[in-house]
Amino acid sequence: MIPADEIKKNAFAMPYTSPAFPVGPYRFINREFMIITYRTDREALEKVVPEPLEIGDPIVNYEWIRMPDSNGFGDYTESGQVIPVTFEGQKGAYVHSMYLDDGPPILGGRELWGFPKKLASPKMIVEKETLVGVVDFSGVRVATGTMGYKHRDLAEADVMPALTAPNFLLKIIPHVDGSARVCELVRYYMQDIVFKGAWTGPAALDLVPHALAPVAALPVREIIGAKHILCDLTLGLGTVEKDYLA
Repeated sequence: MIPADEIKKNAFAMPYTSPAFPVGPYRFINREFMIITYRTDREALEKVVPEPLEIGDPIVNYEWIRMPDSNGFGDYTESGQVIPVTFEGQKGAYVHSMYLDDGPPILGGRELWGFPKKLASPKMIVEKETLVGVVDFSGVRVATGTMGYKHRDLAEADVMPALTAPNFLLKIIPHVDGSARVCELVRYYMQDIVFKGAWTGPAALDLVPHALAPVAALPVREIIGAKHILCDLTLGLGTVEKDYLA
């Protein structure tokens, strides 16, 4: 039998004898973003952003991220919605939804940080002169984003403020009785960023209603801009900014 003190010392993830992901740090090489920024309805944002985060303009960043080389997580793609917010006067971003195609980062993301990850089939590819992102969920195409490929260079200073800003998550882990055992506002940062290039160009975004992948609940009212970014970074571990159960 495994002694209780040994379990306490070694346990960090499920399952105990063969965790679904290794202990960090988690370094990402050639991480590639396509970020399409759009205006949505304030009423829609107010339904999904938790207090004490505050909303300014009703803006959403719809992101596709290619991660071909990540410690412990492998090669995968994810996509989702990130909402600019402020917390105690500091600008940051609230991660609202994420859809990806690889088990370890789904499990690690949810258990460690509280990333709102669900299994789906996102893709991000260059098709001739167009950077294309799609998300399929349970056989339905729920998101399509397109962007002109490298139409204009962006400087490091154009993208680093957003990459280095704090990010926020609503972490929920249930108790065995189905109630919330953990319910926290978590802050994390992307660290040790190596900028490799960034570009902008014309962009379009189409979101389709789906019962279980409700990206269209934050409807597209106006495309504001788009960025294509290539970098290396380390995904830092988090801190608890608010315990909703305290």
